[in-house]
Amino acid sequence: MATLTVPHQVPDAAEDSEQLHKAFSGWGTNEALIISILPHRNAAQRKLIREVYSSTYGEDLLKDLDDELSSDFQRAVLLWTLTPGERDAVLAHEATKKWTSSNQVIMELACTRSSAQLLDAKAAYHARFKKSIEEDVAHRTTGDFRKLLFSLIACHRYDGGGDAVNMTLAKQEAKILHEKFEGKQFADDEVVRILSTRSKPQVNAALNEYKAQFGHEIGKALESDDGGEDKFLWLLRSTIKCLTRPEDYFVEVIHGAIAKTGTDEGALTRVVATRAEVDLKVIKEEYQRRHSVPLAKAIAKDTGGDYENMLLALLGEQDE
Repeated sequence: MATLTVPHQVPDAAEDSEQLHKAFSGWGTNEALIISILPHRNAAQRKLIREVYSSTYGEDLLKDLDDELSSDFQRAVLLWTLTPGERDAVLAHEATKKWTSSNQVIMELACTRSSAQLLDAKAAYHARFKKSIEEDVAHRTTGDFRKLLFSLIACHRYDGGGDAVNMTLAKQEAKILHEKFEGKQFADDEVVRILSTRSKPQVNAALNEYKAQFGHEIGKALESDDGGEDKFLWLLRSTIKCLTRPEDYFVEVIHGAIAKTGTDEGALTRVVATRAEVDLKVIKEEYQRRHSVPLAKAIAKDTGGDYENMLLALLGEQDE
């Protein structure tokens, strides 16, 4: 469930555009006015505001936001104001430009979006960057990472059948996964095929069968023998989590971003901006269940100023 709060009576796009233009006028920027509008408009409303703003003032709202704002607040507002497809395209492009930690971002996009949403992101990527996500992923990765990530981002996962599953197939593929993992063949073609092409309910069914047949969760088979952190195994575990329990995955990302010394604002902003219209309420609930502190309180402790206010607004913790 979403945390986005939209007023019962939403001002029309012309009025919102006028208010935003006023926020940029005069001496200094009225950040509070921006926060009172944009994080309380849904994707369709934000898109319309951009269109009306352009036709009324002959200017690009995104460019004005970029010019007037700064730092983490700027990034949060810009990511939020984009359409979901544009936002995913920007995140994917950033990931392929800075490959040190982008394996996670590409996997996240491929596994937590519907097929239609992923196609939308791919179209936006092509329109904005004049090439394909697949092309950049293939160019920037090698070995097992390339095999898994390219398959995840390139395949069109079937998601039109509701929760329907083939239990015979689930039993068969549970055995395949067990055989491959027992043999330490973590990047085997069959493993990649199952994770990149099966519907999410079908993957869940196979993993439930895995536990029923072999007596333990599949994650146990994906632990490093030396107790360390194998990066590919971490990516594989995260892939499975995103396909089956995305809220658990996002809780871990957020907690990792704010629990360590120094906040990872990039990860925190990404999760809040991409999930506020999707399932951030579920993520909030799971975060509090796990860490015994409200997510808003945890974020407020690690952030400040306009950036904090923007995130809290998207969390549904401020009045619209």
